[in-house]
Amino acid sequence: MHSLMRLPPLFIGLRYTRAKRRNHFISFISLISMLGITLGVWALITVLSVMNGFERELRERILGVASHVTVRSSGDWIPDWHALDSIVLAHEQVTGRAPYIFAQGMLTKGREVAGILIRGVLPAEEIQVSEIANNMTDGQLTHLRPGDFGIVIGGELARQLRVSLGDKVTLVAPKGQITPAGLLPRLKRFTVVGVFNIGMYEYDAGLVLIHLDDAGRLYRSNGQVSGVRLKLQDVYDAPLVRRDLERELGPGFFVSDWTREHVNFFRALKIEKRVMFIILFLIVAVAAFNIVATLVMVVTDKQSDIAILRTLGMSPKGIMGVFMVQGVIIGVIGTILGGITGIVTSLNIETLVPFFETLFGVKFFPADVYVISDFPAEMHWDDVIKITGASLIMSAVATLYPAWRGSRTQPAEALRYE
Repeated sequence: MHSLMRLPPLFIGLRYTRAKRRNHFISFISLISMLGITLGVWALITVLSVMNGFERELRERILGVASHVTVRSSGDWIPDWHALDSIVLAHEQVTGRAPYIFAQGMLTKGREVAGILIRGVLPAEEIQVSEIANNMTDGQLTHLRPGDFGIVIGGELARQLRVSLGDKVTLVAPKGQITPAGLLPRLKRFTVVGVFNIGMYEYDAGLVLIHLDDAGRLYRSNGQVSGVRLKLQDVYDAPLVRRDLERELGPGFFVSDWTREHVNFFRALKIEKRVMFIILFLIVAVAAFNIVATLVMVVTDKQSDIAILRTLGMSPKGIMGVFMVQGVIIGVIGTILGGITGIVTSLNIETLVPFFETLFGVKFFPADVYVISDFPAEMHWDDVIKITGASLIMSAVATLYPAWRGSRTQPAEALRYE
């Protein structure tokens, strides 16, 4: 026993942990606590990785259509968009630019009517700033030619209007002309020359592209444009580029970027991720409470051992250390197992999900219902570090009360009935 006393609390705690317990119920609760921490850490790492993947996919699809930075006039039109080239193209982050005319209208085919957003573009320039040309399911974006009045529409809109390549549709411009009979909208027949499918319902069902010259005729812009769309090398530098261009272009222009235009959407994703973290971390919290229950029972079961150790000179802090080691071991093993399982699952989830879909004959995310039909995952090591660190801290905190209670044991009281 004296040789045991010369060992630090760490080794005594490890010896208690390895020893076969007389109370199998305590061993069962310890195992449940360890499994709970493993499950919680596993679920947290996996779910947050999937949410990171979804955020990445949605961001890429949105930025495949929306511009990284947009330059507009403080008035209605920009008279000479070429005059901006000397400033916008001189910025080291700008890799492409394209003028556009933006308007709203309606598209009709027979009895089918749909409200739409109209973007007049120059096909050769538009390819520099958007991914629409790479997501064409029928026709080509370059089939938009001035004076031909061709139109490129989204796949959902094509299904809604029941049109296909070569069909005629009527575009209704809200800004009409005044006649003796009153204000009449301008109508123009267009030929469908292309269909795209971005994978975002908002764009596939509500956006159409026409040639910039045709849009200018329809909306009488007289060679002017609504603005210029810019593409950057690094999309995350958009706010910095926006501030640079605002300073260089002056008060006659309004500069916006994708972080402003879609701020509510990405803020909602971050809030959802934060709430999901809190909900799933409750699994770890429940397992930590089990550690408290386990150690309280261990302290009660080891009253006589504690009394003997105290009698032989071990300090209350040493007694606390012995029982804290037991609780921390449960947390460390559970966290390591959960971390390894979560990392392996996150790195292979795009393979595992199709396997389980085939095995059980079910589709978790049907393509005809959800925007994204697969399980994209993007594991961030900082998430793994935060999750495992929080799990270890909570496990350590859970040992404090039972260990403190054990350190308060009075040897005379504990050995009275021994």
